[in-house]
Amino acid sequence: MSLFWRMFLSNAVVLVIATALLIGPWVTVSNPVAAHEVLVLCGGLIAMLAANALLFHRGLAPLKRLTKAMTDANLLEPGQRARVTGHGELAELTETFNVMLSRLEAERAASSGRVLSAQESERRRVARELHDEVGQTLTAVLLQFKSLADRVPPALHEDVVTAQETVRGSLDEVRRIARRLRPGVLEDLGLASALRALVSEFSAPGVTVSHRLDSSLPGLGTETELVLYRVAQEAITNAARHSGGSRIELELRTAGARMVELTVTDNGTGLAHAAEGSGLQGMRERALLLGATLSLGTPDSGGTTVRLRVPLPTGGTR
Repeated sequence: MSLFWRMFLSNAVVLVIATALLIGPWVTVSNPVAAHEVLVLCGGLIAMLAANALLFHRGLAPLKRLTKAMTDANLLEPGQRARVTGHGELAELTETFNVMLSRLEAERAASSGRVLSAQESERRRVARELHDEVGQTLTAVLLQFKSLADRVPPALHEDVVTAQETVRGSLDEVRRIARRLRPGVLEDLGLASALRALVSEFSAPGVTVSHRLDSSLPGLGTETELVLYRVAQEAITNAARHSGGSRIELELRTAGARMVELTVTDNGTGLAHAAEGSGLQGMRERALLLGATLSLGTPDSGGTTVRLRVPLPTGGTR
């Protein structure tokens, strides 16, 4: 039955009952109206209004739940669906919304995959140009300074050495940036070695980063390893910048038979109470590519834990 007919018939039933009461011998109205008759009529009106309110509330409750589901829907947190209740158009509307949400989630995941793939390609191109162009130029300048330092007068020798060390520091920084853009260790030696290198190379004033890596990790696909590495990289950077803590712990372990879990925990004030920026949104988009779940929590000891749970594909290792 359609919503219109349900609401119409509900009101019709109330009005028919009221009319029957007025026609029957139970309710009479004199002229002028007596006080007890006014009480009876007011009581009947209140009963009619209460019956209408109850019927409308029950009839429109599925719309209220659907509105809340629409408001709470977040494409970066897939799997949320409106509960199908009611009958007729309301149930069809809720089912249509769920189908639309599934389609939007699939399209968002596909578009995010294309964007992140293009981003990784651009990172590789920039890293290659930094290494091949800027790095080689700075290396040539460094060699020239080294040659010049042997020929300049003693009064200028210290200045040349200082300039040489400045160029050497710039060369190291360019190489470090290139490694962050294109983690060659990940491609050559795998995820565990890349995470160890990430932790050892990370530097921030007053922040210590440690790691625990499960030695029995199964083989993971290239895309899965890249997502885990980028999420770990972003989580460590966010914790160092925003948590205010002095210690960051990274852990990668198996969680059950078909799950790998990455956690990054800090001992600071935490990210859980801050608005999500582009970094966390980027991590959520990467999680979508693998059907993984990303969550933020506050452990009992304080700070913030970023947890990524990645399901392993059926058929397993590479």
